[in-house]
Amino acid sequence: MNKIIILNKKRLKAILLLFPALLLILYLCYIFLIPYALPIVARQTRLVPIYYVEMQDKKIAFSFDASWGAAYTPTILKILQENDITTTFFLTGFWVEKYPHMVKKIFDEGHEIGNHTLTHPHLNSLSEDQIKDELEEISRMIREITGTKPELFRPPFGEYSNKVVATAKECGYQTIQWSIDSLDWQELGKEPMVKRVTENLHPGAIILFHNNGKYTAEALPEIINFVKEEGYEILPISELIYKDNYYIDSNTGAQIQKSKR
Repeated sequence: MNKIIILNKKRLKAILLLFPALLLILYLCYIFLIPYALPIVARQTRLVPIYYVEMQDKKIAFSFDASWGAAYTPTILKILQENDITTTFFLTGFWVEKYPHMVKKIFDEGHEIGNHTLTHPHLNSLSEDQIKDELEEISRMIREITGTKPELFRPPFGEYSNKVVATAKECGYQTIQWSIDSLDWQELGKEPMVKRVTENLHPGAIILFHNNGKYTAEALPEIINFVKEEGYEILPISELIYKDNYYIDSNTGAQIQKSKR
């Protein structure tokens, strides 16, 4: 009887020693193997905007968000015109309402106009119907001035969710983010802004500026010169992105062309 008890204790001790190792093995399997065992559909449920376009060609897009103020906008437009560059401006409703003449000027000079919502809210906190109201009202305002409906949408604060992206798509919009943030809104000065953009430049990049950044107009000529010297072409976003036969990587936001068979 005593012999059996001693044997059971030895087995119990061995099990206790092996238990942490077993837990570690199970954890590693969960981290590294389970994601690949899930169906592809289950792993692709996260909806994301386009952050950049995966391509070899040296093409990029400039984009300007307009929500508050317009003091520097004429200078920015002049610089773009002098360099024969057309870009994309994402406009909010209260900006359009306050500066309709500027909206017309942006459009007449060949720039693309995108939807940046009516009131620049935190869309994740709104219902689908409220999101639609935000998108559709500003679209109506832009259409009254330019005669065209925007096709691109950028969510305020860069905030989005499946609900936001899906609702925008239902309203006919492609949701756009950015891969390079100039940080002009932080007003760090011209040189930090130039450095940030030029050091992170890459094919297919979408660069974020603001129409009323304190140093944006001052930094633009140097950025444009660098971009051109590097052999890049600057396009509106709609001319950079793929129109069909693509998918958006749910981890990076890269818009990737599907292989042709």
